[in-house]
Amino acid sequence: MEGRLANMWRLTVNESKFVETALQSELRVDGRGLYDYRKLTIKFGKEYGSSEVQLGHTHVMGFVTAQLVQPYKDRPNEGSLSIFTEFSPMADPSFEPGRPGEYAVELGRIIDRGLRESRAVDTESLCVLAGKKVWSVRIDLHILDNGGNLVDAANIAALAALMTFRRPDCTVGGENSQEVIIHSLEEREPLPLIIHHLPIAFTFGFFNKGNIVVMDPTYVEEEVMCGRMTVTVNANGDICAIQKPGEEGVNHSVILHCLRLASSRAAATTKIIREEVEAYNREKNLQKVKRHPTLAKSEVSGPIVVVKEGHKKSSDEDKSAEMSQEHVELKTSKEQEAVASPATSKGTETRSVSSNPAIKGKTNDSGHAQKEVTGDVEMKDTPKVTKHKDGEKTLKDAVKPKKKKRKNKSS
Repeated sequence: MEGRLANMWRLTVNESKFVETALQSELRVDGRGLYDYRKLTIKFGKEYGSSEVQLGHTHVMGFVTAQLVQPYKDRPNEGSLSIFTEFSPMADPSFEPGRPGEYAVELGRIIDRGLRESRAVDTESLCVLAGKKVWSVRIDLHILDNGGNLVDAANIAALAALMTFRRPDCTVGGENSQEVIIHSLEEREPLPLIIHHLPIAFTFGFFNKGNIVVMDPTYVEEEVMCGRMTVTVNANGDICAIQKPGEEGVNHSVILHCLRLASSRAAATTKIIREEVEAYNREKNLQKVKRHPTLAKSEVSGPIVVVKEGHKKSSDEDKSAEMSQEHVELKTSKEQEAVASPATSKGTETRSVSSNPAIKGKTNDSGHAQKEVTGDVEMKDTPKVTKHKDGEKTLKDAVKPKKKKRKNKSS
């Protein structure tokens, strides 16, 4: 206990009087007005459900996880939501590691009351099997630096982490539909939580027996103030929760004034959170995840592809056969015109053979070209052979009758 008190930082009497005197003149140590809010910065991590909030010098990190558990007996169709806080000595020398202190427990209860009592998170959508399996959502809040007003910073960190959290998709199967199958990120797209509204917490500090009220007190002002109150409201102006610790009494007019200030500030804070979350979601959507198809789909789609390719091949063969038939008819007509000059006919044959890049220019003893075809050319020429076998005239058949007629004329 003595070591803990030795590590605590305390204001001197002169510093306390200076802060109180400045507040009476509506001046604050950091230069803000009485109802001004510090700069809010929200960042997100690479994984779903991680956020980092900085409110002035206050630094808080939030992380959301979920697991399947058995539901409570009185609520078999609803999931659960729990909040855990961790105060590190790195944030403040007065914080001790291990078991949470009173302030840590109070911080978790304030945020939990604002989320749970206002029904901000739809817990019924977390049910998988009624009475057997539901999702239990856990929010871990880590205090990295205590610059004052930890409640507001931790509340915003919890909301930002919940809005970016994605739980894995699951289906019910097996015998009697009682087995839960959890799908990985590669198989199915994860599902976000259903959040109806954003309950924003605003903390007010009271000075001079409640006559002076400041919004978003700093670490120095918390050491001087005589009381505080936390109001949780949403953008619609609905009051979700009110927490006022301490024994110092406050007039009801002061409380109504604080509620009006919180309602006017809630819309602006909600807009900042939603804009940052939308920017994060756009960036996340650009990073496409390669999802592997299931085995059933590949087996069904396989034969369909083969059949389609077979139809394409048959149609291509029919087209090539028609092309080859027209090519043969053109050749026969050219040969009939070139019978009178055998030299020119030989020239045309050599040119036709050499013009084809897939045919090597080799000739046999009878003067006809021998075609050496490789690969796809042989497959294209196969319809020609079948057409010749069906009774169509070849080049030899077209030339021989005319040679016989020349011999008869000479005789």
